[in-house]
Amino acid sequence: MSAAPASLRSDGAGPGLELGEVVARLRDISARWEGPRSRLRGRHALPSREKLVQIARALRAALFPAHFGAADTSTEGLAYFVGRTLDSALLELRIEIERGLHFDCQQATESCQACAEQAAHITRLFMAELPRIGELLGTDVQASLDGDPAAQSLDEAIFCYPGLTAITHHRLAHALHRLGVPLIPRIIGEISHAQTGIDIHPAAEIGESFFIDHGTGVVIGETCRIGRRVRLYQGVTLGAKRFPLDERGRPRKGLERHPILEDDVVVYAGATILGRIVIGRGASIGGNVWITQNVPPARVVTQAQAQSDSFEDGLGI
Repeated sequence: MSAAPASLRSDGAGPGLELGEVVARLRDISARWEGPRSRLRGRHALPSREKLVQIARALRAALFPAHFGAADTSTEGLAYFVGRTLDSALLELRIEIERGLHFDCQQATESCQACAEQAAHITRLFMAELPRIGELLGTDVQASLDGDPAAQSLDEAIFCYPGLTAITHHRLAHALHRLGVPLIPRIIGEISHAQTGIDIHPAAEIGESFFIDHGTGVVIGETCRIGRRVRLYQGVTLGAKRFPLDERGRPRKGLERHPILEDDVVVYAGATILGRIVIGRGASIGGNVWITQNVPPARVVTQAQAQSDSFEDGLGI
């Protein structure tokens, strides 16, 4: 017979702890890994993941209003819909940016005028970036249609392709990252990761006409640089080969440790490309290949060639 569950309150008849004692122990445990900024949580509100989910959804609707706006919106009403949606989303975003900035701030007070002003300024700059983001996403939509014979229309690509959802979130998160917003770009990236299974760090630089087909399990690291018209398939990893450590044995931050993919590169399913190496323009990396060295332009790399380390010797196909 299984033992009865411990009671919430000890009555002397069996195992149990007072709730207050459990709370105190858990608080002591969490204090071991709290950094100085984490201790500000009692005074400063953190950015809300739930709000950022709503903001990302609203921004996507503003970028693709005919697809993610209200179903009964007329052509004439699209401009009104976009304006109303953006106005609401940007107001909410400014609040979340202020929270992110204030969490990074050294002020002990609940509000900081400098953070509020900076958040408003960043939000205006981000708003000005949205047309450029929209243009880039237009090239990504076309790349989805051009890159997959199963795609029947631009509408199908917009509605159905997880790679397009991922790059939409990434282009928004990357713009915020470039504007110096803390924490929020990573949250937006992880919202997309949870939805699509595609993990793109917001700092990664990705050129126009980018296409991820199928997508599940794709990983694109922080310092990746990806050129124009690049195509990836499911399970591709663009990662780091190693992590240099500091004097305390912790990974050093900000080092360029991820691959560079030049224009017109194709990477097939399951390939792993590691380290600060260059995959040359027009190269094609076969499925399940493991690459840790530069690949010349226009080279086709198969598993056999990858194992022979022959890229620079002209022995590849």
